[in-house]
Amino acid sequence: MLSTNELFKQAVLAHKGGATIKAHALYSKVILAEATHAHANHNLGVLFVSKGKEQQALNCFKTAIESNPNVGQFWVSYIDALLRMGQYSEAKKRLVQARVKGANGAVFDDLEKRCSQPVLNDPPSSECQALIDLFGKGKVKQALNQTLKMQKAFPKSVVLCNIAGACNAGLLQFEAAINSYKKALKIMPDYAQAHFNMGAAYQAMGNHDGGINCYQSAITIDPNYADAYNNMGNAFKDKGEFLEAIKSYKKAVIIKPDYAESFCNMGVAFQENGDLKPALVSYRQALSLKPNFAEAHNNLGNALKDSGEFESAIASYKRAIDIRPNYAEAYSNLGVSYQIRGDTALAMRYYNFALEKDSDYAEAYNNLANVLRLKGDGNGAIANYKKCLKLKPEYSEAYCNLGLALKDQGDFPAAIMNFKRALAIKPSNVYASSQMLFSQLHICDWSDIEAYNTLISKWGVSTCAISPFTMLALEDSPERHLIRSKNHIATTYRPSSAREGMWPQESGQRIRIGYFSADFHNHATMYLMIKVLESHDKKLFEIYAYSFGPKACDEMRERLVKAVDVFHEVSGKTDQEIAMLARSDNIDIAVDLKGFTQDNRFGIFTYRPAPVQIAHLGYPGTSGADCIDYIIADDVVIPKQFEESYSEHIIRLPHSYQPNDDDRVISDITVTKVQLGLPEKGFIFCCFNKSYKISSEELNVWARVLNKVEGSVLWLIKPNRWVERNLRNEAKKRGIEPYRLVFAERVSLAKHLARHKFADLFIDTFNCNAHTTASDALWAGLPVVTMLGKSFAARVAGSLLTAIDLPELITTDVQEYEALITTLAKNPKVLKKVKEKLVENKLSKPLFDTKKFTQHLETGYTQAFEKYKNGEPPKNIVVF
Repeated sequence: MLSTNELFKQAVLAHKGGATIKAHALYSKVILAEATHAHANHNLGVLFVSKGKEQQALNCFKTAIESNPNVGQFWVSYIDALLRMGQYSEAKKRLVQARVKGANGAVFDDLEKRCSQPVLNDPPSSECQALIDLFGKGKVKQALNQTLKMQKAFPKSVVLCNIAGACNAGLLQFEAAINSYKKALKIMPDYAQAHFNMGAAYQAMGNHDGGINCYQSAITIDPNYADAYNNMGNAFKDKGEFLEAIKSYKKAVIIKPDYAESFCNMGVAFQENGDLKPALVSYRQALSLKPNFAEAHNNLGNALKDSGEFESAIASYKRAIDIRPNYAEAYSNLGVSYQIRGDTALAMRYYNFALEKDSDYAEAYNNLANVLRLKGDGNGAIANYKKCLKLKPEYSEAYCNLGLALKDQGDFPAAIMNFKRALAIKPSNVYASSQMLFSQLHICDWSDIEAYNTLISKWGVSTCAISPFTMLALEDSPERHLIRSKNHIATTYRPSSAREGMWPQESGQRIRIGYFSADFHNHATMYLMIKVLESHDKKLFEIYAYSFGPKACDEMRERLVKAVDVFHEVSGKTDQEIAMLARSDNIDIAVDLKGFTQDNRFGIFTYRPAPVQIAHLGYPGTSGADCIDYIIADDVVIPKQFEESYSEHIIRLPHSYQPNDDDRVISDITVTKVQLGLPEKGFIFCCFNKSYKISSEELNVWARVLNKVEGSVLWLIKPNRWVERNLRNEAKKRGIEPYRLVFAERVSLAKHLARHKFADLFIDTFNCNAHTTASDALWAGLPVVTMLGKSFAARVAGSLLTAIDLPELITTDVQEYEALITTLAKNPKVLKKVKEKLVENKLSKPLFDTKKFTQHLETGYTQAFEKYKNGEPPKNIVVF
């Protein structure tokens, strides 16, 4: 048999849960066992009041006071019941008694006013309760109509004003609700609940400051108003003032220590402020008070997901769904967790479940679109982003994502428009800002870059994480690129798996190298890398390729499949499945050829597919990730003074980090300058770099040089129709006739190499140099002038020129760069000597010696693996 205390606890839980009949029965059992149980008598009295039975309530309150006259709330309830019955003189008498017992505060001041000025003029409480019951059953219009009728008989009833306000708010008529609350407060200015409800109405309208002011007024009247502190916290949170929100929630739970909802809200505020540890503590506290609190389980899952604890997050979401089977948000969040793990099939399944539960759930459409975009279904992604935005037009992130999908399809103006829509809604959306500028760079639209110049250095550094690749062209700062990469890794991927305890290699076994890429087809990466794959020493190395890109059938794919020992098509597998496949293959060294470039699957490496993991070629920068042990580099791309800006240990090759195919074919097709749109006479500068690498700074220099070199033209690649228009307009602003910019169409690699012979000088870009385009030019016999920057991406052309022994073409500032270009253009003999030297060095210097490069790369691989086998931690390696 339960003790009296246990019965009382059950009664309180039932009361709080709205099970008033059960609570009434349990309180009665407690009183039967202990007639003078003060709190049971008081709470039973509260139940009687809610049912309009004030006389029974008075008896209960009287017993409670007699048992413990020092509890202020007992007096408040007793005096309130007397006032409800119109017994003002008796209420005033009891108030004097309460004062004698030391009862003070705003609540008692309020009671005193009600005793001396009976201005409520409320209808019987049973009638008010009937209205409240109608409202609770969803019959809001009926409740409002009856309230308005009743107000004619009781025009000064603050209770009816309050009910009318609640009904109007329930019908989303917030202005009318506020007017009702104002009417209540005109009758009774210290009516705390009306201030509170008016605050909720303001908040629902998006007027957070108005809400905060109302909640503060309620708290001034009743300093122990926990709900007002909680709602004020919500308003601060919605404003983005998370620290103020947390302060409010803390006050709420001090007043009401069992306030699970406020602990949960506090967790959200901590999480949105980036404080995951206290967020986790808050959610767990909420769940200790209310174990079946579905929202808290869901939010705990979010915090665990953000902490990289995906398995625990998934368990929390599933618990939330067990409690609330139609919980669309939890299904969607479950999908996000699987998506981060690389399991797009399960992610799509749960997003669709979410939409089955709630077809108007905008976030699920957004998340489903994200997966479709990852899978290459751009049209499907765009359609779902549009569904999302139709339901939620103010969804900044969805506009940003729609912009990304449009950018993927090459519709840059539409992408830019959507990034701007995202920013109009949420100016602090740094991801949208960075993608907007990056998209504008793709079409050489520099109209907005000046407005963001002072902010660029902060993006991804002191703001939320953004795509590190986006920033390579916007800023030359290896220190900040490292911070951006670390932040991106921390917010996007699970913590890296440790190297310890991985498999030992059998004695005499070949070292197994696994190359991972989406670009095993006709792609710039393969044009550089294919001969290396073909040249590996198969007596010492066993080569595996893991392809998660398109299922191509072209020349590069055919050569690759023939070159490697094992080829795996893994595009349909999750990141973890790919990593486990590599482990089952006993791969010794995993080489990431993608980094953070488009279509990467960096998540594979967080599952540690091999004991040694190396970044090479694809991404010209640091990963910022603990799971990548080494980066392939040389003394030029990563000089000693910038080593600290790379999270990886460095394998320094003796010449250039960049591989090359010394069998690349240059087409012998016959074509004329006129057919290419070039003038028969005049100096031809060219820059075949991608358009996003060109900034106004380069064009300023090029325009000055074109003005100095009469009859000269600038030959560029035409990646899209907007680049030609924009660059010609920009050239005209700089005094250059638009026709002096000539645009080349895309052709096959062999034909592209062949047309280099018509150019006189390749002039490089700054923040992001020519990479493959520079080696293309040098292979075709065209000199490249570059300016050496600080970041890896800004030093690649310098690396290539050093490896082919043309250091005289490397400059270190804009003035020197401009002067050298001008000198070479105006001095044909000097340029001729440079070209002759290039032709001589092409076959005698290391840059285009694929066999020697492969041997050096293999030496680096071997040394890295030997360190692992010997139990040594990774450390820098210099290959001679």
